[in-house]
Amino acid sequence: MRKKQVLPMQNAENQHGGIQKPGVLVISHGSRSTEWVALVDQAVAAVDIGEAMPIYSSFLEIIEGRLIQDGIYSLQQQGVTDIIVVPLFVSSGSTHIDEISYALGVISAPNLPTDMVPLNIEARIHFASPIDDDEDIAQIIYGKIASLSIQPSREIVLLVGHGSVEKGFHLRWRKGLELLAERIKQIGSFDEVDTAMLLPDQIQRKMKKWRKSKPNHDVIIAPLFLSEGYFTNQVIPERMRDFTYKYNGKAILPHPLISRWMEKQIRRMLGRTGD
Repeated sequence: MRKKQVLPMQNAENQHGGIQKPGVLVISHGSRSTEWVALVDQAVAAVDIGEAMPIYSSFLEIIEGRLIQDGIYSLQQQGVTDIIVVPLFVSSGSTHIDEISYALGVISAPNLPTDMVPLNIEARIHFASPIDDDEDIAQIIYGKIASLSIQPSREIVLLVGHGSVEKGFHLRWRKGLELLAERIKQIGSFDEVDTAMLLPDQIQRKMKKWRKSKPNHDVIIAPLFLSEGYFTNQVIPERMRDFTYKYNGKAILPHPLISRWMEKQIRRMLGRTGD
């Protein structure tokens, strides 16, 4: 008989006599690039929370045999009763977060149409947060663009993310980008750190704004993408073709702080934020 309970981790202890056996399900998008998959798997493999706990790297699509349901089955077969889900996505504004939440039973209905259906789950689900404006990610992004910076007081960083045209999702994207931009500005002491989405296309407007208001500043483009690929290698350069800028196309992965970010999410869901 199928059972499913979706509870915050802290409440699970109170209502169910304590967590019996936790496990971790990391969910990322999936790609036909074996290099992309390897980068994610390496980051997950490096997660260390100081105790024996099953962890499974799963994918939303494409990677047959490694999909979300495969991960759930694998963890449950190992006796896991409480699954901590770590969504390896850069924004809570991603529509994928919405459909994954629905499929896992975290929300009763998706906010947008989806092909995903409720998954077969016996364990309790504890859904962590995506990246958004995490301080570790700000450090990663700064580290990726640091070599492009010569005189921060005369530089503008444009943080570019995928974005969304859907109203509620757009607002979550914007909020996360803006908070992350504030962190990067503090770390790098840049004159300005601005944000732009690819969807809707905001790059032209932002670049024209800075070309007019601060023509003697250098603009550094910082892509907010987990891995390098179509968006970092083609889309961003194409949309920047009419402007002068500095760009190395470096994405978040690989970087050891991604594993530390996952560890932080897991500990938070276990109720040990002071670890």
